[in-house]
Amino acid sequence: MPPPVNTALAALPVYQPGRPIEEVARELGRCPDEILKLASNENPLGPSPRALRALQEALPRVNLYPDGNAFYLKQRLAAHLEVQPANLLLGNGSNELIELVGHAYMGPGVEVVVSEFCFAVYPLVTQLFGARLVTVPAKRYGHDLDAMWAAITPRTRVVFVANPNNPTGTTVPAGALERFADAVPPHVLLVVDEAYVEFLDSPPNLLARLREGAQSNLLLLRTFSKIYGLAGLRLGYGIGVPELIALLEKARQPFNVNALAQAAALAALDDAEHVRRTRENNAQGLRFFEAAFRRIGLEFIPSAANFILVRVGEGQRVFEAMQRQGVIVRPMGGYGLGEWVRITIGTPEQNERCLAALQNALAVR
Repeated sequence: MPPPVNTALAALPVYQPGRPIEEVARELGRCPDEILKLASNENPLGPSPRALRALQEALPRVNLYPDGNAFYLKQRLAAHLEVQPANLLLGNGSNELIELVGHAYMGPGVEVVVSEFCFAVYPLVTQLFGARLVTVPAKRYGHDLDAMWAAITPRTRVVFVANPNNPTGTTVPAGALERFADAVPPHVLLVVDEAYVEFLDSPPNLLARLREGAQSNLLLLRTFSKIYGLAGLRLGYGIGVPELIALLEKARQPFNVNALAQAAALAALDDAEHVRRTRENNAQGLRFFEAAFRRIGLEFIPSAANFILVRVGEGQRVFEAMQRQGVIVRPMGGYGLGEWVRITIGTPEQNERCLAALQNALAVR
């Protein structure tokens, strides 16, 4: 037996991601090309073509360590966001940034406030650092900001708000989120996770506060995984005032963002056409599923992200039945939503195949 570990780690559950295509293909004895994965909110159009070209150009230099400070990417990203490079923190996916928040702000005796049905990594990181998780009941499957504000105490150090929220796809009205940000006391870090913000038509403008240096206890999290289609390269970024970013940088590992991710992200930022096509495909796919669910009488949660949550009765059974047909979706039992599955929006052809598999699964008891 290995030596005893920290108490928090011993009791920590393991995050369960969407099942990989290759694993399901092996189980079913099928070719990976025959498997459709709509489980992890990935971009069905693939990565930006510009990013693919940049990757090809960067490959001969992977014997070298990446730029540890990502100078060129930070410069380009800062110009894109109209902030300064000192406002930016890069991570190996947004998950690493959440962990950096844990290093800086969480520990025994500290409280972290989240909403019911929040992204699974917030509770995991909270438990890892020995802090106390305060879960506020959801309101219509989304954030109840008034109740979350009421849950803040002198021991609270972090509040997480995902907008749009994963896994429910719900959003917080812009005005309400801005008022909430005003009300969060200065001893609390407000982390607003905007992984899906590019899918919103009218996102809250919290970024303006950081451009002006007006809110030192606000951290925005964004990612290149979703709308830019670079999930396999793992690149997220945080936006905050320079003082906050400098503090979090102390916990960051050197060379945490690899050279290929930096090259691809730099190119993807200039591919406005790929972003436009992704948004258009997503809006069309949401309309398709909403109309289909109404037609066949399934309850769903209207989504502002690139996925949709639908109530199917026995979520795990339906997930398994769809998987046997070569279609991977995400069961929601781990989120306390055992009657639901989450479906990533695909291309029109993928959406049709997914719907057919879902209807077949529902017909078999």
